[in-house]
Amino acid sequence: MPHKEKELTFDQALQELEEIVQKLETGGLPLEESMDAFERAVKLGKFCDEKLTGAEQKIQQLVRLPDGSVKKEPLPDLLPPA
Repeated sequence: MPHKEKELTFDQALQELEEIVQKLETGGLPLEESMDAFERAVKLGKFCDEKLTGAEQKIQQLVRLPDGSVKKEPLPDLLPPA
């Protein structure tokens, strides 16, 4: 049974996404299963994209100071509370 996105790590989601793509590429699934797999792949892709965007934002928060040291600034809340 597939995991819910919130329970997954990025690596788990990416692995599941790769497995789905492999299944879809082989063309051996019935139409209904292919549609379900494609829908799951879209959700996993969005989840992975959100994780990557969050990581990119954190990286961009690193600021190099004049003395060469690195200071991490707080990441502003970009998303409204759920």
